[in-house]
Amino acid sequence: MAPAAAARPPASLTSTSEAQASAQRLAAAAQSIAQIREALETFEGCPLKATATNLCLYDGNPEARIMIVGEAPGAQEDRQGKPFVGPAGQLLDRMLAAIGLDRSKVYITNLLYWRPPGNRNPTPGEIASCLPFLERQMEILQPRLLLLVGGMSAKTLLNRSEGILKLRGRWADYHHPRLEHPIPALPTLHPAYLLRQPAQKREAWRDLLSFAEAMEREGLAPEPGAEQPKAPS
Repeated sequence: MAPAAAARPPASLTSTSEAQASAQRLAAAAQSIAQIREALETFEGCPLKATATNLCLYDGNPEARIMIVGEAPGAQEDRQGKPFVGPAGQLLDRMLAAIGLDRSKVYITNLLYWRPPGNRNPTPGEIASCLPFLERQMEILQPRLLLLVGGMSAKTLLNRSEGILKLRGRWADYHHPRLEHPIPALPTLHPAYLLRQPAQKREAWRDLLSFAEAMEREGLAPEPGAEQPKAPS
């Protein structure tokens, strides 16, 4: 009796290389942030999609020249479909306000677009399958400054192995595979970490002041007459 043919695995379980190839095709075809959302809604190469409630792409201003890249959605982000809307997002808002920014002046996204179950760390394959969509967002928006929030985004985009406590506060160039010029990027501590370790807010404040100086150099500082930076609570 001939053996039964092996069942074809579902699309969400395809190999990392196949998922990356699919992501690259879909991302390359997108000509706007709205089309990236549509592409992600049809993408089946990341298994996190099967366990998440909502796609979580971005919040803020799609025309902003400052991009903030976090790590992955949490429980409240998963429910609302927006990054940084829980307690960590409220702290991020205070951090931005301390240097004269708010969500109308920045574009906020994550390295991953679906919540990992139980907020576990994502696998390298899951990160790889989402990365082409982040790269395409950068191609479309062409930000002039990047704020990399948390170790996962910093290590991935800067191709570094050190932890965030060593990377934070140190400017580096992010080299996009299809942009002519590198983008200055500053890693900093994730607000969720700061809620657990409030003593580290001093270090995050130093990072924010450095970022404010870069905004001024790039002509991205708040309008004259705005309040001077004040450390967030």
